[in-house]
Amino acid sequence: MKNKMKKFLYIIGVLIALTSCARPPKLAPEYSYEGYSKIVPAWLKPYTIDGKTYFPLPSAEGYEEVCIASWYGPGFHQNQSSSGEIYDMHDFTAAHKILPLGTYVLVKNLENNKEVVVRINDRGPFVEDRCIDLSYAAAKELGIIGKGLAKVKVIALSEGILTDGGIAYKNIPNIKFREFYLQVGAFKCYQNALKLKLELEKEFEKVNIETFQKDNTIFYRVQVYLSNDLNSALKLAEELKRGKFKSAFLVAK
Repeated sequence: MKNKMKKFLYIIGVLIALTSCARPPKLAPEYSYEGYSKIVPAWLKPYTIDGKTYFPLPSAEGYEEVCIASWYGPGFHQNQSSSGEIYDMHDFTAAHKILPLGTYVLVKNLENNKEVVVRINDRGPFVEDRCIDLSYAAAKELGIIGKGLAKVKVIALSEGILTDGGIAYKNIPNIKFREFYLQVGAFKCYQNALKLKLELEKEFEKVNIETFQKDNTIFYRVQVYLSNDLNSALKLAEELKRGKFKSAFLVAK
């Protein structure tokens, strides 16, 4: 009788061990999983303004765009910016919706060819046809104070490097045309990742499982291919995030 009971308990233990790895997949990014200590930096987390979600880039590598610039000044002077810094309209700074905070960018006014280098330390402008909000000092340098708006070219730069001739800025590699994926989940159990992958392949042409090791634990990341163009990927990511992938985030490779 004792042997039968031991055998029965052993079988129950095995079944529990097997089923614990076969729980339905949880649609959440890797950072929310138990035992995974990495925290998403605040500046990288998607955020929503007026119903639209923005995905900050993990890198400013080679970011370049032509768009409309605006400026903000007295009404925001000495207020706290998105980076936590106090906005000083006399500093050469700017707000951008998705570039990493702290990025240096060259802004060229295409209407008069004037240029200025600013540091991104705030988020905005949240107006459809504008891409960068300049400080008063930067706008004055570009000659757009009176007009308020100007067509500009924005080029992401590396950190400033001090040289004998002053501060030099070096262009960094291009990120605009790489492979962009939406990470929709990460699991400790491969079977769960595979189950989600097979489910997603009914809707998406390319779904990958990437492995990542943290200490002695392996995680299986499920990533959906979006596009090799940054702008297209951002639009698709925004659409998918409105659905069941509310905690997903963009990954560039």
